[in-house]
Amino acid sequence: MSDIKGIALDGFWKQNPGVVQLLGLCPTLAVTTSVINGLSLGIATAIVMALSNASVSPIRKFIPTEIRVPVFILIIAALVTVIDFSIHAFIQPLYKALGIFIPLIVTNCIVLARVESFAAKNKTTPSFFDGLFMGLGLAMVLTFLGALRELFGKGTLLSGIDLILGPSANNLVIHFFSDYQGFLLAILPPGAFIGLACLIALKNRIEAR
Repeated sequence: MSDIKGIALDGFWKQNPGVVQLLGLCPTLAVTTSVINGLSLGIATAIVMALSNASVSPIRKFIPTEIRVPVFILIIAALVTVIDFSIHAFIQPLYKALGIFIPLIVTNCIVLARVESFAAKNKTTPSFFDGLFMGLGLAMVLTFLGALRELFGKGTLLSGIDLILGPSANNLVIHFFSDYQGFLLAILPPGAFIGLACLIALKNRIEAR
């Protein structure tokens, strides 16, 4: 249990992929125009990371060193394909919103990095939790960054929730300003860099205190 607590602390804070390791920056910067987009891709990535770590760990001793990376990528690609088809089948509006970034989880360096650095050297249970908490740590950053950009860019939170729950969920969208014209910079690529920089600075400030 103490090992799992340590793994969780690393994933959420000490070695957070989004604000410490700075891995997976492409989806972090591209998808986080809203809370829903960031949270959805973050959860999909966390599921892939947990399952890929749990799949690699039991067979790690049987994979020749020379071909370990292609084998790891093949396993990750198979899991991403399952997630991709599932979202396409059951949540098609969200699939259209996330677009190419679901299949691109295969090339996300954080997934391969955790498989290579942790799952290939540890037992199945801690490997599963390492992938899960690292993925959830990234999902947390994607969600906060999406909230920050959506709040300043549109003056709302949870816009696009109808992509998951249907049109009836539109009344769940939170509007902070009655006549807000929006701050375009926040939802453009420069806003993603500025927002991520603010989150990194906040974490460093908390660490310093």
